[in-house]
Amino acid sequence: MKRYIKGIRRRVKHFQNRITDVYQALFANQKSSLNRYCDAFPHPQNALNIFPDDWRSCFPPPFHELQAGETPLFDDLGVKWCINLLGGVENKKVLELGPLEGGHTYILQNAGAQSIVSIEAHPRAYLRCLIVKEVLKLNRAEFLFGDFMQYLRQSSGQFDLGLAVGVLYHMQQPVELLAKMADKCPQLYVWTHYYEEEHCKKFLLRKRFGAATSATYEGFNYSTYLYRYGSARKWSTFIGGPANTSQWLTREDILNCCYHFGYNRIDINFDQLNHPHGPCFSFVARKF
Repeated sequence: MKRYIKGIRRRVKHFQNRITDVYQALFANQKSSLNRYCDAFPHPQNALNIFPDDWRSCFPPPFHELQAGETPLFDDLGVKWCINLLGGVENKKVLELGPLEGGHTYILQNAGAQSIVSIEAHPRAYLRCLIVKEVLKLNRAEFLFGDFMQYLRQSSGQFDLGLAVGVLYHMQQPVELLAKMADKCPQLYVWTHYYEEEHCKKFLLRKRFGAATSATYEGFNYSTYLYRYGSARKWSTFIGGPANTSQWLTREDILNCCYHFGYNRIDINFDQLNHPHGPCFSFVARKF
């Protein structure tokens, strides 16, 4: 029986190694496309084809026929809900963390934002943002390449609204992120996954999580839950955090953290316990 189990383990390990080899080969091919000259007639699709397998978003009209991704991030209902809830963003200065492909940046500019500073640390995502900026003429957006936590810690800039969509659960210090955003942005929109024990211990998620750790940041007491990316970090299309793990917060701690650092009104929407990648929700936090 032991020999049989060892044989199964060897075959599983071999299969995992083969998958890794395939992804590495694909990544090598994608990198080589950056070294090729383009001999086609100039067209936006040529720019998108620099990263043929990376795109997550489908483009908005009149560019919806461009071959890209499938997720409608350029028509995100959560960001539109935030804008409507706040009475618009016309003439507002916006700080956006992790724009990925500029979909939310596009929504903000179309809604009349005065300026959008968007900070992206993933090099391939950053370059895709620059392609989007050119194709969709995002002339009021500034895409910066680097670590937005370093920006939050060192920059003195102030904004009217902050966006942190799909970034909080990728952080090593998620409470610090919320605290720093509270220093810079009297209004904040967040979409994030969160830890909820019953759902996060289900089959597909349970091996991802470690034990709870108690922590304190500037007088706020909370618990974090270690999340492991596992083999996903080896994928060329990986868009998670820069480390092998991240720290998740509970829904209650996320909201209490916002109150602790000065937000005194929070509106919640799109709460989804059964999301396949873990429970998630959106909220708008405001200071009055």
